[in-house]
Amino acid sequence: MWLSVHGVNHSGQHMHPLMSVTTPLSKAQERKAVQYVEDTFMDITSSYKKRSEPSMTKLPTLSSYLLAMQNLLAFILRIPPVDPSTPLRTTFLLRLTGDIMNSVTGYPPDMADFRQLLDFMDDLDQAWVAVLRSQIWDPNKGEGVDLVVPVDLMQTGTTTIRSTPVSQTERTRLRSLLLTGTAGLEEWLAGDYELELEREGLFQEFNDLFASTLAEMGNFAGPPNNPNVMETG
Repeated sequence: MWLSVHGVNHSGQHMHPLMSVTTPLSKAQERKAVQYVEDTFMDITSSYKKRSEPSMTKLPTLSSYLLAMQNLLAFILRIPPVDPSTPLRTTFLLRLTGDIMNSVTGYPPDMADFRQLLDFMDDLDQAWVAVLRSQIWDPNKGEGVDLVVPVDLMQTGTTTIRSTPVSQTERTRLRSLLLTGTAGLEEWLAGDYELELEREGLFQEFNDLFASTLAEMGNFAGPPNNPNVMETG
């Protein structure tokens, strides 16, 4: 299922190899990817519900929860943005975003976790920018890069490689998840934590959560319908 190209995230953790970025998943690969993601979501949700019972959960702390979600995010971002696989990446990323925004506040705030939380949210912000631009994910740079299709892979008479843009409905849902989620985080951090965040120089970073994604969506104008494809000679 995987090519022999590996990446490491900003925490130095080993990541899954990259999938072929110019080839959609085969039916068998898609089934395996969906099963893995569904099983992982289920496992994380089950552990999250038991978070107040440390002896019965793998995710007793916010730090452990974020690590589990970071690994799942890395996997999702390796789904190639090439139709018919493109919508799968968007669907799973929306689900992960919803889970994160609803679950973080289920843990007690702890200054020791805030740097990790901000780093994760920044990764998610950059991930959405890449998806909104129909870009592939570069795990070494921690950002999206344009999908480049070499000319020798473009055969005359064959179907052009396409990457379906994020729909208006998905953009509306994403904006709602981010605005509602960040409002919840503000309530979670209200009071003494705001002063501590100011002292640690983190307050502005929380205020700027998902600024890149929201700026990319702009005034809700959807991306062009043309395939996001570039050619190289």
